[in-house]
Amino acid sequence: MKTHDLKTFTTISFILASSILAYHPLIWLIKSWFDISYQSTGAFYVIGIAVLIAWSASSPVLKTTYHHHQSAVLLLLLSALIRLASQVLAINFIGGIALALDVFAILTLLQMPNRKRSVSAFWLSVLFLFTLPVERILQRILGYPLQEFSAAGACNLLGLMFDDLTCEGVRIQVANQDVLVDLPCSGTVGLMLSMAFMVALNALYRPRLSVAALWFIIAAILSVLGNALRISLLAAGLVHQEALGIDVMAQPTHDLLGYLTIGLSFLPILIFYNPKPVATHSWFKLPKIQLPQYLKSGLGIIFVVFAITIITLPRHAIDVSKKLEPINLPISLNGEFGITQPLAEIEKSYFEQYGGQAQKVKYGPYALTMVHTTSPLRHLHSPDDCLRGLGYQVEFLGTRFSPIPTALYKATGQDGQVWRVSITYASDTGHTTSSIAEAIWLWFKNPKTKWSSIQRITPWEMPNNQRQTYEAAMGASLDMASQI
Repeated sequence: MKTHDLKTFTTISFILASSILAYHPLIWLIKSWFDISYQSTGAFYVIGIAVLIAWSASSPVLKTTYHHHQSAVLLLLLSALIRLASQVLAINFIGGIALALDVFAILTLLQMPNRKRSVSAFWLSVLFLFTLPVERILQRILGYPLQEFSAAGACNLLGLMFDDLTCEGVRIQVANQDVLVDLPCSGTVGLMLSMAFMVALNALYRPRLSVAALWFIIAAILSVLGNALRISLLAAGLVHQEALGIDVMAQPTHDLLGYLTIGLSFLPILIFYNPKPVATHSWFKLPKIQLPQYLKSGLGIIFVVFAITIITLPRHAIDVSKKLEPINLPISLNGEFGITQPLAEIEKSYFEQYGGQAQKVKYGPYALTMVHTTSPLRHLHSPDDCLRGLGYQVEFLGTRFSPIPTALYKATGQDGQVWRVSITYASDTGHTTSSIAEAIWLWFKNPKTKWSSIQRITPWEMPNNQRQTYEAAMGASLDMASQI
C-alpha cells in the first residue's frame, strides 16, 4: 500500500473508531441539554466553543511546533481508555470526559495554537467539560461546604452593619429576620460561571499552568465572596423592605442582585488578568515516534476492533446500593389506611439495576414515598429533579427546621393541579437534614451509613392544621423524633 493511501486508510479507521466510541456519550450529552430535570446550560457553552473555533480556524497556520498528528492519535487512545472506564462502570459522565479529549484531539489536528488567531486546544477542551451537567454534580458534592463558607462570609459582612445578628451554621438571624443560606444560595452557579470564565480566558491568553492555577484560586475566592455579598444584600433588603418598598426575594430583583454580585466578582479578573502567553504547554511536547510500516498499516484496524470491543463490554456500576431489608411503611396514618402505590416501570428497572429500596403509600390525601440506599449519590434526588422530569413546574419555597428539617416545594402539574412537596433526608446514625448536599457530605465522611429520603405530597389547598396532623403521625410512626 502506498504511503498516501496508507495514511488515508489509517485516518478513516481512526475516525470510524472514534465515532463508534463517541456515539453513546454524545447522544446522552445532547439529551441532557433538553432534559428539564438536568437544567443544563451545556448548549450555550457549545455555542461559545463553536464561535471561538470558527474565529481561530478561519486564520492561517503560521508554524508547526510539534507533531500534531501523533499527539491527536495519543489523545484518541487516551479517550478510548476513559470510554472503557465509562462503559465498565456504567457512569455516563465519564464518557462525557472522553468527549472532551476527542475535542482536544480534533483541535490539535486543526493546529489551533499555531494559527494567527490562536487559541489553546487544551483549554477549549476543558471548556467543553462545562457542556456536561456540571452544575448539578457541583451542587451535590460541593454545595454543603459552599453553604457554610457563604454563610460565614455573609455573617462577617452583616456584622459590620447590624448589631442584632445571630449566626448558627447556615442560619442567619438579623433584626428578627430569619435568613437561610440554603442549597440554591450556596453559590454553585456563580462558582461554575467563574471557573468557565477563567477557562475561556485561558483559551485566549494561553498562560502557563502555574499562572492559570493561581488565577483559578483567586476566581474561586472572589466567587465565594461575591455570593456572601449577595446574601448580605438580600438580608439587608429584608430588614429594610418597608423603607425600600421592594421585595428583594421576588423576581426579578432576586436574580438581578445575583447577576450584579457575579459581575462584581468578575471585575478584578477583567482588570488585572493579562498573563504572558506560551506557544504550547511544555508537558505536551512529544518527540516524534517512527513506527514500522507493518504496524502503521494495522494500527487503524486495531483501534476499530478495540472500539467495538469496548462498547460491547457489560456494564457493572460500582455505586450500587447494598441489599437492604424491604421498607415497611405504617399501616395507617391519622386514621387513614395506607394503599401501596406501584412503582413506575422505569423506577422498577432503576432499582433492580442499582439496588436500594423504594415504596410509595397513599393515606387518603397524604402521599408518602420513602427510598433506602447505601449509595445516596445514585438514589437520592431533590423533588425538583424528579418532578421537572415528569412535566411539573417546581418552585422551591424554603426550609423549615421543626419538627424535623424539611425542604418545601410547590409543584404544579400540566393539568393545573397544585401540590405541596416536603422532603427530609435521614441516616441510620440519627442525622436528619433538608439538604441533599449535606446528606452526601455526611455520607462521604461515613460511607457505611444508610440514608433515606422521606417525601410527603399533599394537595396545596389542604389546611395547615390537617397537614401538620399527618406530619406528626408520620414522624411518630417512623420514630423521627429521636433523630432530631
